Amino acid sequence: MSELAWNTFPEVIEVGRKRFGPRPAIVDPEAGPLTYAELADAVERAGRAFMAAGVRAGDSVGVWAPNIREWVVAALGLQSAGGVLVPMNTRYKGHEAGYILRKSRARILCTVVRFLDQDYVDLLRGAEGGPEDGRPVGGLPELERIVVLRGDAPPATRSWGDFLKTAGDVPLEDLRSRRAAIDPDVDLCDILFTSGTTGLPKGVMTGHFQGLRSVAAWIDCVRLREGDRYQIVNPFFHVFGYRCGWLASLMVGATVYPEAVLDVPRVLRRVSEERITVLPGPPTLYQSILAHPDLGSFDLSSLRMGVTGAASIPVDLVKRAKSELGFEDFVTGYGLTENCGTASMTTPDDDPEIIATTSGRAIPDVELRIVGPGGEALGPGEAGEVVLRGPNVMKGYLDDPEATAEAIDAEGWLHTGDVGVLDEVGNLRITDRLKDMLIVGGFNVYPAEVENTLSAHPKVMHAAVIGVPDERLGEVAHACLVLAPGETAEPAEILAWARERLAGFKLPRTLEFLDELPMNATGKVQKFLLRERAEAAR
Repeated sequence: MSELAWNTFPEVIEVGRKRFGPRPAIVDPEAGPLTYAELADAVERAGRAFMAAGVRAGDSVGVWAPNIREWVVAALGLQSAGGVLVPMNTRYKGHEAGYILRKSRARILCTVVRFLDQDYVDLLRGAEGGPEDGRPVGGLPELERIVVLRGDAPPATRSWGDFLKTAGDVPLEDLRSRRAAIDPDVDLCDILFTSGTTGLPKGVMTGHFQGLRSVAAWIDCVRLREGDRYQIVNPFFHVFGYRCGWLASLMVGATVYPEAVLDVPRVLRRVSEERITVLPGPPTLYQSILAHPDLGSFDLSSLRMGVTGAASIPVDLVKRAKSELGFEDFVTGYGLTENCGTASMTTPDDDPEIIATTSGRAIPDVELRIVGPGGEALGPGEAGEVVLRGPNVMKGYLDDPEATAEAIDAEGWLHTGDVGVLDEVGNLRITDRLKDMLIVGGFNVYPAEVENTLSAHPKVMHAAVIGVPDERLGEVAHACLVLAPGETAEPAEILAWARERLAGFKLPRTLEFLDELPMNATGKVQKFLLRERAEAAR
């Protein structure tokens, strides 16, 4: 890989100011456009405000908001002040968000009060308690303030506009000194939380330079380029919408067109009106577009590139994306948060069969192997665990050396928990998941987390969650429950209770009651029998 033009995330927008100054950087449908020069100024102002609020190098700041331009400004601003970004899923309930804030020891939360009929401040206070002892949320003693990025600020919070007014208390040179002091090989750019087999989210720690190297490799693979108009429907809290979304765009001089929600008619209208060239997303995005009854009334001739991943793709979808939606290039890939989001990619030159049925080949600087139970390397066509090694492997899990040692072995190989097969030329095909992870419409769902939540219901004694096929989302969660002795319940009752505690994409779509769960001799649930049962019932 050629030498990068940046060493830290904040340097991306500083280089962008010099190279692309008057070019539009972000076009937000609600807030209007910002040029690269204007965005750089806004980031510096935000960075000074974070410093005025007491953010020190290494402090964590949470961002819990939809795809809006303030998200980008806040992220780069806090990183410029030496802070560590903690993105938060917009589908979280209050106690889920509270756990992330508590685990990361976030000092500031940047959020919104109105999105998808939710008030995030109310959700958080409802789960953790109201303001107390001068803090905005009881139960989160390290959270010093809540900043509302857009909309009216409720009591004990501060509006983004008022927050930015404090920037004048910090000289610009102080911010620039703080920014220059960031060590790209040591200091963290962000902590992205991902669940694991324990059911509790784990914080994946990534350094500035390793994050940039991974994004640069992704840019080369998909051929993102200066002048592209990138419509981002992938959420900013996810590595796809964040690093391979707005950050990648700012690295090459493209323009970001954020979408707060996936609204297919709106996406199509914006593609036509804004002459969008790049439209990545999960397979469900393209399936929904192709199925839209008014598809023919929109001019999609500007589309050049589509990127997908995280799920199996029908070969026909790849062909139709090119023939009916007009994509010149269409690629897919595989990756984990633990390896900066990208491990392998197909290329635009691959045929539709390869793009649909594999995740391509390892990206530059990444080694990818298939290993057997004893760690021995397996040959082409042999199924085993996918392991990865390279500079993009995470620094570790936050405050969890045991889990880190379990994931990364002594030779630096990241054990993904996914089962895969390599073909003769190195194309990877994922065949199963050792960790039982589900992928629901592009979102990772870990059964252990859902099972722990369901088991907390007073009427539930045991819970097991499996994935079942779904035409629109790829797969969804199906829950098998054993009720406590003497208890009776209806599925709707349990699901309503779970809906208050789980993000929507994690919620089981179906639920059944069993007298007992099938167990093996060691007491582990035999989920393959539950899958066979579900398949027979379809």
